[in-house]
Amino acid sequence: MLSESVALNPLDPKDLIHTFGLIGVWVILFAETGLLVGFFFPGDSLLFLAGVAASPVADAIFGVGTRLNLVALLVGGPLCAIIGAQLGHWLGARYGRRMFERPNSRLFKREYVEKAEYYFQKFGPAKAVVLARFIPIVRTFLNPVAGVLGMPARQFFLWNVVGAILWVDGILLIGYLLADQIYSAIGDKIDRYILPVVALIIVISVLPIFFEFLRDRRARKRGEAAAVVAASSAAGAANALRDTVKDDDHRRHGPQDR
Repeated sequence: MLSESVALNPLDPKDLIHTFGLIGVWVILFAETGLLVGFFFPGDSLLFLAGVAASPVADAIFGVGTRLNLVALLVGGPLCAIIGAQLGHWLGARYGRRMFERPNSRLFKREYVEKAEYYFQKFGPAKAVVLARFIPIVRTFLNPVAGVLGMPARQFFLWNVVGAILWVDGILLIGYLLADQIYSAIGDKIDRYILPVVALIIVISVLPIFFEFLRDRRARKRGEAAAVVAASSAAGAANALRDTVKDDDHRRHGPQDR
């Protein structure tokens, strides 16, 4: 046990699951969403592997006795993510921008906060809270940012619950449902393929953000086109009115001038 603890890589989701099991998954989900220093934890890959670890092939991949309880993951995982995010929101509302008044370091960079603020302003409070769950680093910093920017706690809680369930249970179930196919294809060498698989999951999960950008861009172009048309129409109407006034004035004053 001592040798396993010393050899543990906290950034390796397979090591985390093998060493700490279900409790470790819960704690990391809480830390990644509730503590500013938790952003470096491998949340997406951890959830995917936790889903695999809850499947019938778990012992063959991770070792005998390491299979996790799927129901406990599906219930406890979102709860920990919800509580963590709610704590982050409370800290932001309580301490304001003082939380972010610190020099850049390996565990904190001002650009993380600015990126979270950008998503919050870009998509609005509700969408930002949900979509941020699927974006590493942003899901950690957006919660206190939402508190700093005055998002009401009840509104935050509602969308926090929605985002946590979609993120946690969605990725867990993907890992669980694909476990048999993964084991049949690659055996117990899943750690060699976890990064490409998780990268694919992240790409799929951020597609809504990409589509939102496209929709916003198209709406902005339509608005600009409508503004040009409106301006042209207004200019034409003004020119017509000016010509009419000139004609009326000419008819009234022209004979007298002669």
